[in-house]
Amino acid sequence: MALISAKTILTSLSLFHITLAFFFFTNPETIADQALVYMLGEAMGMPGTTKFNLATPTTSLLAMILLLVGLSDILSLSLPEEIWLVHHWGAQAPLRFIFFGGVLAVTWFTTPTAPRRPGAGGIMTRPIPLAGTGSSGGWDGLRNRVVFTLAFMEMLSWFWVWVTLREEAQALQTKKNRRRNSSGGDRHM
Repeated sequence: MALISAKTILTSLSLFHITLAFFFFTNPETIADQALVYMLGEAMGMPGTTKFNLATPTTSLLAMILLLVGLSDILSLSLPEEIWLVHHWGAQAPLRFIFFGGVLAVTWFTTPTAPRRPGAGGIMTRPIPLAGTGSSGGWDGLRNRVVFTLAFMEMLSWFWVWVTLREEAQALQTKKNRRRNSSGGDRHM
């Protein structure tokens, strides 16, 4: 059995999303100036950004999305245990882990400081390009240390949730089988 239950991890993660929503709505610079964001960004060579210095329509939209996700995740925990443990979060945790892993990979491998691929003459010169030519549009907004740190923390958290959920779902199934076998054995007597 895990040291911390899946319900506790999910509640904490939901409250974290609600807290992030508050700061993205009121003062996004608070998030950009966090030591963890700075340390991970510097360690991985991610560029800083000034886009989070002031609240903008984009940060406000992000805040509303994070608030909705946080509230709906907390609400899902009020469902019966088998439904949220096995059915809902059993599908959501791996999906979110894979999604944030993909965001992390795109953020890391497409930045100017990412590992290089061989260019002309075998010299490592250019980052891995995204599909298409010219400007990569919205992808440019993902190439900063705030997005990298958020994706990294989310990926780690959802992996932890996924592993804990699998363990708790197995324990729930074992408990259900034991209860079924004990009640089935009493009927024959």
